[in-house]
Order: sequence, then structure tokens, then C-alpha cells
Amino acid sequence: MAGRTRIYDVASAAGVSIATASRALNGSGRMTAETRERVKRVAAELGFRPNAMARGLLSNRSFTVGLLTNDSYGRFTLPVMAGISEALIDCGVSVFLCAIEDDPALGAVHVDAMLDKQVDGIIASGKRIDRRLPVDLSNLPVPVVYAFTEGPADSVTLVSDDFQGAHEAVEWLLRLGRKRIVHVTGPENFASVRLRAQAYRKLVGEGGEVLCGEWSELWGHAAVERLLSSGGDMPDGIFCGNDQIARGVVDACRERGIDVPRDVSVVGFDNWEIVASVTRPPLTTVDMNLRTLGREAGLTVLALAEGKPVERGIRKLPCELIVRESCGAGPRA
Repeated sequence: MAGRTRIYDVASAAGVSIATASRALNGSGRMTAETRERVKRVAAELGFRPNAMARGLLSNRSFTVGLLTNDSYGRFTLPVMAGISEALIDCGVSVFLCAIEDDPALGAVHVDAMLDKQVDGIIASGKRIDRRLPVDLSNLPVPVVYAFTEGPADSVTLVSDDFQGAHEAVEWLLRLGRKRIVHVTGPENFASVRLRAQAYRKLVGEGGEVLCGEWSELWGHAAVERLLSSGGDMPDGIFCGNDQIARGVVDACRERGIDVPRDVSVVGFDNWEIVASVTRPPLTTVDMNLRTLGREAGLTVLALAEGKPVERGIRKLPCELIVRESCGAGPRA
């Protein structure tokens, strides 16, 4: 079997020095367009493919990106990482994940390790959009992009558009003819909770009922009990702040003989597949498109590493309503 084609073979066949061949393939250095194209053509004909170490030596890059997160459970970071990997694999860039819990010392250790490995950039991700990771990522010698976590004012930060996603969910319930829609959601100190509640109230009015509690199925059960014991009419639409709450709501309704979706339509938020798809009936919910967010973060950090201009600030990516059976096909008869 023939050995691997080397940069030496390309240079020899193209009639140039190894340094010129390297610069031509790397897109750097000064030479005529004809020389650069000749080297690239010869490299393609010979099937030349530089390995990662060679590319790093030629371009002063490691072709690796670090992903730093305090989301050790992986609920948000794993789909973000999947998107990052999808975006960068065709560019020959590898991603490695470092979980720092909420430990500043551990965070500093991982950042030092990333810098020792000469990563081309770092993507910071977390469990919520209004908390920063417990580690200082300012003044690093590599670009940093923030994805689903809070970043400094002058950073590049990507988040899902909570307001838009909630607006679509409530709008869908209204289109189905639901008249009394209640919002059952998580702790009020979360920015995402406040944004989703704002979208809900924009559509149903300031008199809309918002019940805040934990991010749990247990709270979904308790919220239904509270609504039934209040003496008022049972809502015919319930928009939930996440899929776990929504599953608790659906189960609590079924236990009390309230049919979902005939008597009440239920919508969740997150599109957490292991919850939404096994809820009975399957849950209509808002997908935050975290995989897409990850792809954007990967392409953005790569652009920064290559010195391309990238606009600073917060970039909100749209959510998508995923319609399943928990809403029904139309208004209650």
C-alpha cells in the first residue's frame, strides 16, 4: 500500500518549496494566483490531506474548541454540543467538553487546561440565560462565545427567544378557541420565566393568571389542585413553563377526570423528547432549537478564530412550536 502523501510530495510535484506549498494550501503568504492554484490542484490530484498536527503547525491553530459548562446534567448543554460538533466537523475542528459544576476553582483549572491545549476558542454554556459561569473568561488570548448563558455586555451571546416562543404557544391556544388560559411556570427569579409571562400577558391581558412554582412535575400536580380549589372555572388552556410542569398538569387532569385535550389544552416549553413524547397524550411544546443555537455558536467562534468580523451583543434565535395531541384539533365543543 502506498504511503500517505506528504507536503514534500506536493511541493516537489508543483515545483515549489515546502514553505511555499504550505502557505499556498493554508491561504497565507505572498505568491502569484497561478502558483497558489497550481499547488492546490497538485495537492488535490495527489490526494494530499494534512493531519491535524501539520495543519496546526502551518496555521498556528490547534483545530480544537473548548466547551465549558456548569450544566452537569446536560439537559441544555448536550444538544448545544451536538450542534457545535455538527457545525465544526466538516471544518476538521474537534470539540471537547469540560463540566465545572458551580466551582470557580474547577472552572479556572479547566480554562488553564484549554489554554495549555491551545484551543482556537472557547464556548461557554450553562443552565440559564441570566447567570454567568463561575469563572472569569475576560482577557483570554482566544475568542469566547456565550451560548445559553449570560455573557459580558461586549461579548457575543446567543440565546433562544423566550418571548417569541411563548407568544407562539399562547397564540396557538387562542387560535384553537381557548378562552380562559392560565400560565403555570417556574421560579419568578428566572429571566426566562419573566419573558414568557410577558408574552402570555401581551396576548391574554394583564389580568391573565400566572402561577409560579418549581420546575417539576410535582408543581404541575399542585397547580391543578390549586386551580380546582380556587372556586373559579377550570381553565380550558394551560401554558406551562417547561415540559416537566406540563406533564404534571396532564397527569393531574387525568387523575381528576379532566380530559386533555377535550376539556383543556396543554402546551409545554423545551421539547424535551424524553418527557414530551411519553406524556399521554403526547405534549405540544416549544422547541428552543438548542441544536441550532449550538451550530451558530460553533460557526461564530470559528469565524472569530479566523479573524472575521462578528457583531457583538445578544443574538436571539427563534423557537419553534411542535404540535402534538395535547392541544387537540380545535376548540372545545
